[in-house]
Amino acid sequence: MAEEPVAQRFTQTFPRGTVLFREGDPGREMYVVQSGRVTISKQVGEVEKVLADLGQGEFFGEMSILNNKPRSATATVAEDARLLVIDPRTFDSMLRANAEVAVRMIKKLADRLQEADHQIEVLLHRDAASRLVTWLMQQAERSGSAGPVTLAVTPEDLPGRVGAEAAQVAEVLERLEKARLVSRQAGGIQVAEVAKLRHFLEFLQMKAQFGDVA
Repeated sequence: MAEEPVAQRFTQTFPRGTVLFREGDPGREMYVVQSGRVTISKQVGEVEKVLADLGQGEFFGEMSILNNKPRSATATVAEDARLLVIDPRTFDSMLRANAEVAVRMIKKLADRLQEADHQIEVLLHRDAASRLVTWLMQQAERSGSAGPVTLAVTPEDLPGRVGAEAAQVAEVLERLEKARLVSRQAGGIQVAEVAKLRHFLEFLQMKAQFGDVA
């Protein structure tokens, strides 16, 4: 996203665990990940929900520069990282000097809006089971395969992804495994068939609406 001279001038290193900014903080810089990983999270009730896991080439924090408002989420270094730290003046110069940068940013923001729609769909469900199943289904559908699809996520990651408590997620995951809808693999969690997971979600929604029928 940035030219080499800019990269050399503005690169900083941050160890794992560094909180770059917190939700509600004033913001005067944006960041571009050169190496390592950064997680973006937001407090949802009593649960810290992971909104994004960003790697090389990804950028974040630009909205506080664009709208001059407090940070809308928290950014934490998940893996030792080298980041470009860009102030508003440099950011403005980059956009004016390089149309490709502006186009890439617009495309990325459009992708984020779509991802926000998916996250809203997850959070609209009141119960943890529906939120988890919706999230797994969304991720599996992105592969374009009917199944099986292995998602690069661990059971420990799931509570933050769906905004639920760890005990709730563990209970739902166990139910899904017993029903052979998902299984734990070395590379993550495998969804056996997307269609079956969708049918199970429909069952949960009907149960939530009408209750158990005697």
